[in-house]
Amino acid sequence: MAPDRVWPFLAPEVPPDLDVSKNVILYVEGLTVAFDGFKAINNLNLYVDDGELRCLIGANGAGKTTLMDIITGKTQCDSGTVYFGQTINLLQRSEPEIAQLGIGRKFQKPTVFEAQTVFANLELSIKASKGIWYTLHASLSAEQREKIAYVLQLIGLAEQQNMLAGALSHGQKQWLEIGMLLVADPKLLLIDEPVAGMTAQETERTAELLTSLAGDHTVIVVEHDMEFVRSIARTVTVLHQGSVLAEGTMDEVQNNPDVIEVYLGSDE
Repeated sequence: MAPDRVWPFLAPEVPPDLDVSKNVILYVEGLTVAFDGFKAINNLNLYVDDGELRCLIGANGAGKTTLMDIITGKTQCDSGTVYFGQTINLLQRSEPEIAQLGIGRKFQKPTVFEAQTVFANLELSIKASKGIWYTLHASLSAEQREKIAYVLQLIGLAEQQNMLAGALSHGQKQWLEIGMLLVADPKLLLIDEPVAGMTAQETERTAELLTSLAGDHTVIVVEHDMEFVRSIARTVTVLHQGSVLAEGTMDEVQNNPDVIEVYLGSDE
């Protein structure tokens, strides 16, 4: 079947243009969501600039994961607005639609295809981003192969491209999953606790990788490791009880009396 005869429901939708003319890629305003009466998110406001690397920190239950869930369409909010650029209302989009818009999410535990090679994992990801028909039938173009080669170099796995993903170290699996997002050219990456369980060397390499992505991509990192956050963050947002408690540089946040009391001074 020729591509121009593909049934419409098999073809990927062309996402609308992203308007970042105000230099802000994510607007979260007045966001509230409650579960059984508990406000997991409570009138939260958050603005993330296009191309920045933002770190979100906060104790367990502060609302970090729920915020990610709402941005990606996994959870519905009770009130508020979430806009991707100036015009795209994410609250009116489904999870698959939000992914097609260029928002990629990486969870804490890496989810790679362990029985496939590193290269095959990236190939499957780049095909899946083009729609069902493409995934099932089309071959990689020269441009797509170049893209995979570039991402392999970026994530430091070029030498392991023919290795089964299941044989990679924990850190390498994390990098591979980031690569699986990158081959689809996301505009916004949501990364959840990327260095949990990593060695010191892997943590340092991950810091370099995430820092290198900023600019071409907007990256939001949720992390508990404060030393890691300090190594990558320009702006840190602290969540507490579902709201923004403080925002600024790592030094400003660490010296904020409220932050010291409710988070950085805790035993966590």
